[in-house]
Amino acid sequence: MGQGLIIAAPASGSGKTTVTLALLRHLARQAVPVRGAKSGPDYIDPKFHEAASGKVCMNLDAWAMTPDRIKTLAVGDGLLIVEGAMGLFDGAPPEGKGAVADLARMLGLPVVLVVDAGKQAGSVAPLVAGFVGHDPNVCVAAVILNNVGSDRHEMMLRRALQPLGLPVLAALRRDADLAMPSRHLGLVQAGERADLEAFLDRAAEALAGSLDQETLLGLSADLPNARLAKGLTPPAQVIAVAQDQAFAFAYPHMLADWRAAGAEIKVFSPLADEAVPKAEFVFLPGGYPELHAGRLATADRFLTSLRNAAEHSDIYGECGGYMVLGEGLVDADGQHHAMAGLLPLETSFAARKLHLGYRHLTAKSGPFRGRYTAHEFHYASTLKAQGTPLFSATDAEGTALPDMGLSQGRVHGSFAHIIDAAE
Repeated sequence: MGQGLIIAAPASGSGKTTVTLALLRHLARQAVPVRGAKSGPDYIDPKFHEAASGKVCMNLDAWAMTPDRIKTLAVGDGLLIVEGAMGLFDGAPPEGKGAVADLARMLGLPVVLVVDAGKQAGSVAPLVAGFVGHDPNVCVAAVILNNVGSDRHEMMLRRALQPLGLPVLAALRRDADLAMPSRHLGLVQAGERADLEAFLDRAAEALAGSLDQETLLGLSADLPNARLAKGLTPPAQVIAVAQDQAFAFAYPHMLADWRAAGAEIKVFSPLADEAVPKAEFVFLPGGYPELHAGRLATADRFLTSLRNAAEHSDIYGECGGYMVLGEGLVDADGQHHAMAGLLPLETSFAARKLHLGYRHLTAKSGPFRGRYTAHEFHYASTLKAQGTPLFSATDAEGTALPDMGLSQGRVHGSFAHIIDAAE
C-alpha cells in the first residue's frame, strides 16, 4: 500500500520545492523506495520530482478531484512525498477549497512544515505553534528549517522550537546555488536545465548533513484504501501528443488514464519539426510556444502535417497548444509569427495580462462531452477569437465567465487545462 507524508509551508517561497527535491534525491540515493506527488494544477514541479526520484509524479488536486480519485492516484509502493502549493491552508475562494490541508485530511498524512527562517530567530516558535494548533484534523508533525544562516542561528531556532516538542528534521543552510531560476509561469523547466543532475545532487547533499532520516521515515503514515475512481475517457484509440519544451504541460494522470483505457499514445516534437503521427486524435498541450514562436512558425513539416491531419482527425489544443492552432501569435517583443491557421484566433504577449484560476467547464461542442474541472493560468491577450465556443465556464465561486475556446470543423481548443471529469 505504501506510506506518505506532506511537505508544506506557511507561505509560497519558503523553499518547499528545493526541500522536496533534496529529500527525493537523497532517499533515492539511499535506495529507499520513494516517489513524489504535487498538490494542485502544476506542470513544472512534477518534472523535477520525476528527475529527482526516477518515478512519475502525479498531481493530487483537492479542488478539482474527488477524494476517491486522489486516493487512487496516491496508491503505490514505497514512500510518497507530496509537495504542497502556496501556504498550508491557502486554497481557492470563497472557502479555501483545494488547500494542501485538504489533502492532509483526505489522505490522513502528517505534514512536515518547511519554514524560511532566514529573517527569524525566536519568532519561529509562535509561527510554528500557530500552524500546529490551527486545525486539529491536520497533523503538523515536524519542521524543516530553511535558509539558516549559521550554526549559531540554527541553535537559536532549535532552542525556540524545543518547548513545542516537535522534531526538527533538518536545517538547510542559506545557499545561493540552491536558488531555482523562474519565469512567468513558474520555474524554468527541468528539461531546460543542463545542470539538473548536479543541482539535485547538491541539494541532496546539502540536506543530508543535518537530516534526521530515521525520524522522517518513522513519521510517515499508511496511505488509505481507495475505491477505484473512474479516470478520464480517451477521446480516441490512437492519440498523437505533442511533447517537447514548447508543449510540456500535459497531466500525467490524463495520459495514464488514456493508456489504461487501451488508447495508444504516439508522441512527437513540433520543435524538432516532426510530422504529426497518423492518429485519430491530435493533442497539443500547453507549454511555452511564445518562447519558441519563431521556430514553430518555420516548422513546415509539423505545420503542414497538422493542417493535413485536420481533414481526417480531431485536433485539440490547450492554452499554448490553442494559440498554435490560431492564425498568429505576437511574442513579448511585439513580433508577429504565423501559426497553423486552423482556428480564427490571434493572441499576443506584447501586453501581458494574467488569467488565473480554477474553472468549471461544460462542453458546448468539440470532442469532450459533459462537465469538467479545469484550471487557467496564462499571460496571453486575445486579439481576435471568432466562431463557435468550445466551453461555457464559471470560476471557482460559481460566477459565470465568458464562453471559452473555439471549435471549427474538427479543430478545437481553449485556454483552460482540463484536470478531471466533474461529479
